[in-house]
Amino acid sequence: MNIRHTFFRWGPTSLAVLLTASLSAPVMAQSADDEQANQDTPELSDIAIESAELVSQKSPNNLPRGEFRIPDEGDIIGERYTITIDNPKDTLIDVARRHNIGYEEIRMANPDVSIWVPGEGTEVVIPSRYILPPVEREGIVINLSELRLYYYPADKPGIVETYPVSVGREEFATPVGKTKTTIKVKDPAWSPPASMRREAAARGEPAPSIVPPGPDNPLGEHAILLGLPSYLIHGTNRPDGVGMRVSRGCIRMYPEDIESLYERVPSGTPVNLIDVPFKAGWASDGTLFVQSYPQLEENLEDFEPLLEALNRISELTEDNIPVDYSQVRRAVESPNGQFIALYGPQAPAVEPEEPAAEEETDPLEQGIFEQIELTDSRRADEEA
Repeated sequence: MNIRHTFFRWGPTSLAVLLTASLSAPVMAQSADDEQANQDTPELSDIAIESAELVSQKSPNNLPRGEFRIPDEGDIIGERYTITIDNPKDTLIDVARRHNIGYEEIRMANPDVSIWVPGEGTEVVIPSRYILPPVEREGIVINLSELRLYYYPADKPGIVETYPVSVGREEFATPVGKTKTTIKVKDPAWSPPASMRREAAARGEPAPSIVPPGPDNPLGEHAILLGLPSYLIHGTNRPDGVGMRVSRGCIRMYPEDIESLYERVPSGTPVNLIDVPFKAGWASDGTLFVQSYPQLEENLEDFEPLLEALNRISELTEDNIPVDYSQVRRAVESPNGQFIALYGPQAPAVEPEEPAAEEETDPLEQGIFEQIELTDSRRADEEA
């Protein structure tokens, strides 16, 4: 996969943040987020604020919010379920927050339901079933395309936590690579970047040099600095925008989720930022599932979605396992996060077909493998 890779090292900005963090309170953490991106997110509703009181609410698996048991066999956690709206004032975003789901997730799972006025009695799908990312299960893993964070707490073997996040929009893309958590900051002050202050001044709206802690601070009440200069995992004063690409590169979380992580994530925890839009994994009953998310725009030119999907499946299967390639193409071409069963007990039955003549090839499979051959040939030419 040819995706941006970044080598993380301390830079002047992060050293300044560290120095400030160690000497003052509240801390003035310079974030890569900006107030303009904050204004692009929806207004916070009263219902959304009330949903923060549900932090202690148990999830359907009877564990604390966001926690799941890692299966002894397989790669899949959680479950997809349906709820019925009983409050006419609820928005789909309110429902999403209560159930640990982000904006894009709830929208893709309910394409025919109004975001703002779903209506009393409306059934809403909660897509809280996930294939664990195909990387080492250690520390924090953030899958940018999925807009979701996974945390494997070292003191809780067999448990994984997962939460929706916001990441950088296209022109301020969150980089891919490995880093670690450093300083944790309670009630951070925010120092808008000089570039943002210049832009605001040009519009006749001079930005303050420092935004103190409080309701106008886009960092929220908790921030975890990363080893990558100027990037943080933090809360937000606009939680309705969690689960969208709206920041200048930082990772935003619901206030209740970042508060929970803040209290428990040790400094020095590994953080793996990945971009894996296509995931595949086995369920404990032997069913092979896939799910696909929209690719990040900045990686489209360097990414062969179908080829990457087939490579991922080949890593998990043996040659004698039949795979319905039309379903693979469907997942890649309609990336909505939905689970699709390719093989096993939960896969749809496939009607046997009449054997084709030797010289004939299924057009779909032929097109797929022609693409693989062309791609491999092009890569060989480039290497030569």
